[in-house]
Amino acid sequence: MNRNQTAVICGGTAGVGRATAHALAKAGYRVAVIARGEQGLADTCQALEAYGTKVLAISADVADAAAIDRAAERIESELGPIEIWVNAAMATVFGPAQRISAAEFKRVTEVTYLGFVHGTLAALRHMQPRDHGTIVQVGSALSYRAIPLQSAYCAAKFAIRGFTDSLRCELIHSNSRVRLTMVQLPAHNTPQFDWSRNKMGKRPQPVPPIHTPEVAARAILRAAREAPRELWLGRASLQAILGNMLMPGLLDRMMAKRAWSGQLTGESADPAQPDNLFEPVDGLHRIDGRFDDRAQDHAVGLSSETVGKLAVAGLAAVTVGAVSLVASIASNRSRR
Repeated sequence: MNRNQTAVICGGTAGVGRATAHALAKAGYRVAVIARGEQGLADTCQALEAYGTKVLAISADVADAAAIDRAAERIESELGPIEIWVNAAMATVFGPAQRISAAEFKRVTEVTYLGFVHGTLAALRHMQPRDHGTIVQVGSALSYRAIPLQSAYCAAKFAIRGFTDSLRCELIHSNSRVRLTMVQLPAHNTPQFDWSRNKMGKRPQPVPPIHTPEVAARAILRAAREAPRELWLGRASLQAILGNMLMPGLLDRMMAKRAWSGQLTGESADPAQPDNLFEPVDGLHRIDGRFDDRAQDHAVGLSSETVGKLAVAGLAAVTVGAVSLVASIASNRSRR
């Protein structure tokens, strides 16, 4: 158990973030939850306290760097030294890029990208003097392979990966023992698809296969403990990341054909449905979305290092096979 260790989750009142807060509390960590909505924070705290651990709820917008710095100070004072910091907050606009306003792009960037920067820097201010701690960035397969109708979100996830890679190099340069890890997630059954701003006439859905938020939470907890460079979760993530490395042009065309309609249900969107882009939405702060009947509770998770080793082994096997084949052909010719 981890009764004397403190974990922080930004964006911890719904979906993957809330599932992660439960996983951390269940594992025995003292848990600080940062989010905007007071109702969501109150509900989440009540649920987490059932695990018998100490919980602290802080209302703050991750887009506000000063507010996140103050939150980190309060957490250190009330719960103790921060051992784990998880950045999971997000906001998005669903629709073609031309229909998204400059203000909407800016807001998604401030929350989904700069929110991670603010959280990371706040955590480092406390972890670096102790030369200890782990920061987990909740990423997505979309940080490698962008898809239509999600330009703002994909751009932010790409930016998070670039920021994280750069910072990792800096930590290595300074011989820091602060650990930095990123988890690349597949599609999950979360309320995101009910409260994200929607520019389409149909209700959005995740691209299958869909997983429960608990699948992501287990992977995030694993990353917090083991700190691989990256953890790639789910077959779809592996296919998207590796496929984009090998044949990005082909995937462009495939996404153009399949991912547009694949993200839309047959249900008409409600134009009066409130969204959480600029203000929190009450009543949707829960772990699961509306796709329970299609959500899988398992997924393979491989570190990027493991994938690299498997790729090298596979290449070596192909090379050996090719050399053997050439040698066999040469040998047969020499006998003629």
